[in-house]
Amino acid sequence: MAERTSRIRAPRRGTAIVLAVLLVVVGIPVLSALFGGFERTGGGEVAVVRNGGFFDNNRIRQIIDPGSSRTWIGFYSKVHKYPAQQRFYTITSQKGRSTGGGVDAVTVPSSDGVNMGIEGTLYFTLNLDHAALRAFDDKYGTRKFRGPDGGSYNVWEGDEGWTAFLDQIMRPVIDNALRSQVNGFRCAQLVSSCALVQNTSNPAQGAQAQSNNANIAKVQQAINASLATDLESTLGGRFIMNLHFNLVKINLPQRVQEAVDRAQAAFAQVSEAQAKVAAARAEAAANKARQDGYNKCPTCAKIEELKALPQGITVYAPGNPGGALLRD
Repeated sequence: MAERTSRIRAPRRGTAIVLAVLLVVVGIPVLSALFGGFERTGGGEVAVVRNGGFFDNNRIRQIIDPGSSRTWIGFYSKVHKYPAQQRFYTITSQKGRSTGGGVDAVTVPSSDGVNMGIEGTLYFTLNLDHAALRAFDDKYGTRKFRGPDGGSYNVWEGDEGWTAFLDQIMRPVIDNALRSQVNGFRCAQLVSSCALVQNTSNPAQGAQAQSNNANIAKVQQAINASLATDLESTLGGRFIMNLHFNLVKINLPQRVQEAVDRAQAAFAQVSEAQAKVAAARAEAAANKARQDGYNKCPTCAKIEELKALPQGITVYAPGNPGGALLRD
């Protein structure tokens, strides 16, 4: 009887072990796939969902708009999330503040041959139209881009991937737009102090600083129009919208800036000397007017002379070479 009971328990124990193994091998992946088949987006992101099952294709399945509720995306689907809010790309020589992370500036020659360092920020948004997002993901979401740190990233892999995409695809277009537009202006038309050291046959004209706000506004407008056309042509679609470039600063080459500083210092010295001459002339004119008044009124002159005497004098003998001044 004991042997029979032992034989009955042995198959049951083996069946339990097999069921446990099946649960681990099959059940857990199924549960994981089931719970992983849902996705949602935050307010500042949009998602492109691609099929990714074992027997499925890799085509785009659906688009999830910003701020969605939990949405079924299928088993093992891949989600590519992109920024849905306004983004910016900063070009600056200030270390750590540029989008690339390092010291960054675009050097562009003016029409009169002065190399100027351009700093600014490009503001833009990603086109959230579903057809545009599908085309964008097909073209750029399925490839990698090299980032500033040397790593390779997909454009949807957070800030690193987005920055890598901007550096490799959009930055050359930005540089070209800056170069073509800034090259149409002379240095003094964009930087007033350039007039202090520019080559001109009339020194007085060269010393005149010009107002450059209107010219900078023209450059910005031209850059915005050029970027909209060039980016659409380069990217192969209208994927980037609401472009606005803000030209923040124009840096002169070090030697040119030093020459400007010396010129400004020289003009400051001239202005100081002119001020001293003007003050001396004014003082001389005042003295002459005062003397003319005394000539017309000798008594007034005596009164002014008495007022100028030190306090505490009790005896005063004017006109007497041996006169005395006595104090209390």
